[in-house]
Amino acid sequence: MAEKISDAEYSVMEALWERAPLTANEVSDRVAEGRGWSVQTVKTLLSRLMAKDVIAADQDGRRFLYRPLVPRDDYVASESGRLVNRLFGGRISPLVAHLAQQDQLSAQDIAELEAILKELKA
Repeated sequence: MAEKISDAEYSVMEALWERAPLTANEVSDRVAEGRGWSVQTVKTLLSRLMAKDVIAADQDGRRFLYRPLVPRDDYVASESGRLVNRLFGGRISPLVAHLAQQDQLSAQDIAELEAILKELKA
């Protein structure tokens, strides 16, 4: 993914990853509540995402149906890789150490990491 998407744009992407295709009004119904966004704000976000080539719109009569072009897993992989590269020199262990030092790893997180590591060794 070349261009980064904003937090607001990410909200729209989450709605489309959850269920697509959606009209602008349907996207607005899913993301605007609690944010005070108008349908026009959502349409602006949809336009920005189309310009970034992460969503597409198909005309259906007088309305457009929006769908993601980038799978959620691909986006998450891209963003997490970018984070690790930028903050930890591309290494995962300093990230995990940082999270542990900040008390951001629960006992369940640690158990899940241990299980993942054991599975990778097998």
